[in-house]
Amino acid sequence: MKLLVRNLARTTTEAELRAMFETCGKVQSCNLVIDKETGVSKGFGFIEMPRPGDAKAAVKILNGKDVAGNKIRVKKAELKKVASKKDEPEKAEPEKDELEKDEPKKNKLKNSTGINRNIWSK
Repeated sequence: MKLLVRNLARTTTEAELRAMFETCGKVQSCNLVIDKETGVSKGFGFIEMPRPGDAKAAVKILNGKDVAGNKIRVKKAELKKVASKKDEPEKAEPEKDELEKDEPKKNKLKNSTGINRNIWSK
């Protein structure tokens, strides 16, 4: 089970984060997110624990714990949502006035026989 750990002190290391979660069970992976430009922690990371029971225990024990002056938040990581066609905003339909500008006007006139005739004008 993958966990998200937030509100970490910028000074917290990956080794410290791993050690903290190993008290609750086996840690499969530990990834502290680092800013590429500064090389400093962004204040959050991900822990992966192979046994769901250990992960749930870690959430219960470590969520809200004070670590280096910060109350950390631990929760189950959500799967990253992949954008699909249906998530894209729909293109706005042109206004009726805009359509009328581009299209010739269609006038219906009845001729002497009573039949409707379409006359196109610009």
